[in-house]
This record gives sequence, structure tokens and C-alpha cells, in this order.
Amino acid sequence: MTVRLNPYIGFRTQAREALGFYHGVFGGEVTLSTFGEAGMSQDPADADKVMHGQLDGADGIVLMVSDAPAGMESPEVSNISISLSGDDREALTRCWNGLAEGASIIEPLTEAPWGDTFGMLTDRYRVTWLVNISGAAG
Repeated sequence: MTVRLNPYIGFRTQAREALGFYHGVFGGEVTLSTFGEAGMSQDPADADKVMHGQLDGADGIVLMVSDAPAGMESPEVSNISISLSGDDREALTRCWNGLAEGASIIEPLTEAPWGDTFGMLTDRYRVTWLVNISGAAG
């Protein structure tokens, strides 16, 4: 038996669009179900909203998303950031470049004082990402 911890990002109405964007960045397989498909739509306007979306990307990346149905608060600001790290420079740089499209760069992807390559950005969906590539020094 295994245990896995992965991000689950909440949106008001952009879950499908965001999942498509992240699929372009990370590749992999997308599964998606709507409130209407699950019979969970109290309001007809919610029928096409994403009740649960999941991206199973390469290297064990799992990202989940959902929309908030009418009457439920949607998150406006989060104190959570997503960290993406490892030693595969090519893969992580490719992820950084994809996430950076339309993003606000907080810290460019560059050599950090601790010797790794590090960058931080807030993507077009207001999700903050930290990318750390191990062993950049040398």
C-alpha cells in the first residue's frame, strides 16, 4: 500500500482551461468529470463545471483541479505554493518554461546561493510555483 500527497487546485470556473494548460506543460493523461455527469448539479449553470479533474504526468506528477459550484466560496488567495524539484535539468527547465508562459516571474530561474538552480513564479491561474534543480553549481 502506498500514500501519495499531491496538489488539488480549486477554481471558480477555470479548472478545465487550467488543466489543459498544465497538460501542455507536464504531458501525461487527463481525466475529467463534471457536476452534471455525476448527477451533482443543483444549478443548471454548474452542469459543465469540473467536479474533479486529474492530470497524471510523467515522473509521478499528479495534479488535481475542480471548480466551485454556485453557492460555494471559491478560493481567491492561497498561502500554498507548489514546489517542483529534482535533478533532471532538461525536464524541469521545460516545465519552468511552460509554466512561465503568461506568468508573473517572482525570481528568474537562475543559479541560487545554495548552488542549485531556482526560480519562482505565479502562473496565469494565480498558482505560485517554486522550481529547484539540484546540483547547478559546478
